[in-house]
Amino acid sequence: MSDFTVDTSRPVLVTGATGYLAGWIVKQLLEAGVTVHATVRDPSNHAKVGHLIEMGTKLPGELTLFKADLLEPNSFDAAMAGCGIVFHTASPYILSVADPQRDLVDPALKGTRNVLESVNRTDTVTRVVLTSSCAAIYGDTGDCADAPGGILTEEIWNTTSSIDHIPYSYSKTVAERAAWEMANAQDRWRLVVMNPAGIYGPSVGGPIPTSESFNLVRQIAGGDFKSGAPHLETGKVDVRDVAEAHLRGAYLPDAEGRHILAEKAGTIIDMGAAISAAYPDAHVPRRTMPKWLVWLIGPMVNKALTRKTVSRTIGHSWRADNSKAQKSLGLTFSDSDKGLVEMYEQMRDAGVFTK
Repeated sequence: MSDFTVDTSRPVLVTGATGYLAGWIVKQLLEAGVTVHATVRDPSNHAKVGHLIEMGTKLPGELTLFKADLLEPNSFDAAMAGCGIVFHTASPYILSVADPQRDLVDPALKGTRNVLESVNRTDTVTRVVLTSSCAAIYGDTGDCADAPGGILTEEIWNTTSSIDHIPYSYSKTVAERAAWEMANAQDRWRLVVMNPAGIYGPSVGGPIPTSESFNLVRQIAGGDFKSGAPHLETGKVDVRDVAEAHLRGAYLPDAEGRHILAEKAGTIIDMGAAISAAYPDAHVPRRTMPKWLVWLIGPMVNKALTRKTVSRTIGHSWRADNSKAQKSLGLTFSDSDKGLVEMYEQMRDAGVFTK
């Protein structure tokens, strides 16, 4: 990160600091000597915040924990006081939920509005870096075929997801749209958005945080797909690259707009092969399950895998243009498969996988 300057004169706020990606953002900020205000649900829950406190003790920067709730108005005012930059990472990443409105849309949308309303009340804030997702660009992989040239770009918005069809992607879309609406209604602070694909790599807070990325790796290497894996292709990116992109988006003077963060695409079989190359005894899938079979049994295995989702997702290619992140942010992408293997190693060492 020597090609840009990190301003340590003002503190910064990181929301949802116990999250998988947020942990790496906090770590990189503290390593750079920044004073970090980190919001969490319960600062007294050592099992959740212990790793953050340890980083604050050992690294050059300073860390202060604040209690905040995405659904509570004014909840972020105290943590944001005096901050120059806000990193808003807090948002649920869960694919199968009982109530999509309550569990996904409300925290994502109302949470974003509550954070940005605090920004509007805090005159020291000059920039907000929002963790959105490629899910706000496309809803299912079939959308890639409908994109110009079959390639996703930052100009494209997800128009196919809804509260009933891939509600996670819908939650990320409406939250980012709301952020742009609020940003464009004022001229004091600038919004910079990160749109990562599937994020992989080790965690700073333990081997099994609440992230769907870890759930997928657990399924891939834990034998869940022993009879075959669906041909599901998605983008992949290393978690440390995504964290660095957030810092670059915060401190590069000309950073603006949306940024697709994806190193390459791969299927479940490809991910299993990367793990198996390093650990031949891993119980990874070797065969692709026919689409008709996924269509037939998918909804019985996972209610999020509806027949519409299978039809629009399984068997389609995923392509995206990551050139803006490389050119505008100066980001060099790491090998996402290497991060994936490190993630597997961390989970393996923790006893997540049993024969």
